[in-house]
Amino acid sequence: MFNALYAPLAALVFVTIAVPVCVAVIIGPTLAIRRATGRAGVRLMLLLSGVPLRVRGVSHLPKTPAIVVANHASYLDGLILTSALPSRYTFLVQDGAANWPLIGWTIRRMGVGFVNRAAPREAARQTRDYIRRVENGVSLAVFAEGTFKEAPGLLPFKHGAFMMAVRAQVPVVPCVIRGTRSLWGGGNRLPRWSSVRIDVLPAIHPDGSDKDAEHALRDATRSAILQRCGEPDAAI
Repeated sequence: MFNALYAPLAALVFVTIAVPVCVAVIIGPTLAIRRATGRAGVRLMLLLSGVPLRVRGVSHLPKTPAIVVANHASYLDGLILTSALPSRYTFLVQDGAANWPLIGWTIRRMGVGFVNRAAPREAARQTRDYIRRVENGVSLAVFAEGTFKEAPGLLPFKHGAFMMAVRAQVPVVPCVIRGTRSLWGGGNRLPRWSSVRIDVLPAIHPDGSDKDAEHALRDATRSAILQRCGEPDAAI
């Protein structure tokens, strides 16, 4: 009964807040202002829809460049992680998101990076570019599963984030998101009430510079997230 009442009201709040926030981001004069606007807008959206957000472990984020790797269970994950991470983090998403109405323009204005996994040559060029950017001081945030499915479960991790970390010799920071699948995932057309928690775990540094180091970094990161995400291992 509660969710029957909550769902349409929460959806109305999300839409009502999202549109003006997107417009404010698009017209923002600087990247710093646009990212701050986006962060504030997401927090306001969660507050007005009655969704508690708890973020722990932010002190684990290095002051130096790093790559945050998080699990993925809902379209809300990017928004919620944006509200939790410092504005210096640049998100990498699939290039199809760039064409979403209004949202695509908004995330481009927030400096989101895009990866074209359907074109290997283009993806390789983009990866080399991101490695250079990380070497020059940029920090990234990546959903290493690359997608999510309706059924709960942590999918296998793609290797791109770990290759970049090893090549640039920067740490990976595992990040666990809980509650977003219940909030608006699993094929639900409308939100259901759920609290959301983000746990930033201690950074993991690459041990070496070869493929074995990439695989070890990927496996250690995924193991840390799997232990905390509360979902089964979908790679089995």
